[in-house]
Amino acid sequence: MRVAYIRVSTVEQNEARQVEAMENKDIEKWFIEKVSGKDTNRPKLQEMLEFVRAGDEVYIHDFSRLARSTKDLLEIIETLNKKGVALKSNKENLDTSTATGKLMVTVIGAINEFERQNLLERQRERN
Repeated sequence: MRVAYIRVSTVEQNEARQVEAMENKDIEKWFIEKVSGKDTNRPKLQEMLEFVRAGDEVYIHDFSRLARSTKDLLEIIETLNKKGVALKSNKENLDTSTATGKLMVTVIGAINEFERQNLLERQRERN
């Protein structure tokens, strides 16, 4: 099944641009919400993660719509991978079911770890 996750941060924002970007994807199930992406505690995101099954494809407009932090992004991707669900991003043109997609996710993870280590070093220097 082809599933779309669409998110805008506030009720004043319009999700039409993201919906239009999905028109050629033959989406069968839509999860649309207007809520901040500051964390993963979002009703439609959680509903989507529970809904998808092995073989499904989740389409997003770009990674910033799915998660604001690299840590949250990688956790969501890991949840999808464990369920056998592919993630496809329009803007980044990334598909986690491909070797290149998996490589890019690994690169993102390495950058996250690097950022975290730098933060810890700066905290130690202050003490």
